[in-house]
Amino acid sequence: MGEGVVGVDLAAFGLRPGEAVRFRRSGRGRWRRGRLERIERDGSIGVRDDKGAARALPAGVVEVAAIGPKGAATWEPLLERMTRGDQLELF
Repeated sequence: MGEGVVGVDLAAFGLRPGEAVRFRRSGRGRWRRGRLERIERDGSIGVRDDKGAARALPAGVVEVAAIGPKGAATWEPLLERMTRGDQLELF
């Protein structure tokens, strides 16, 4: 697999390779699951779907697995996670 955007790391946005994601093609249809891989050269999000196919998706159609305020599993839009500016875990 080729290189992502030079100098841009997922960790800079509070993300990690391998995080569970879901996405919809064209923003509609059924949700498909995958794993976060990288930020592509064109700024799209590199995802590996549940069948192993590599995809480059616009950030607006991707959601990341998260834990809600009461501890329940939920999904968060990727753009919200990227712009929130959370403190990264140290360990």
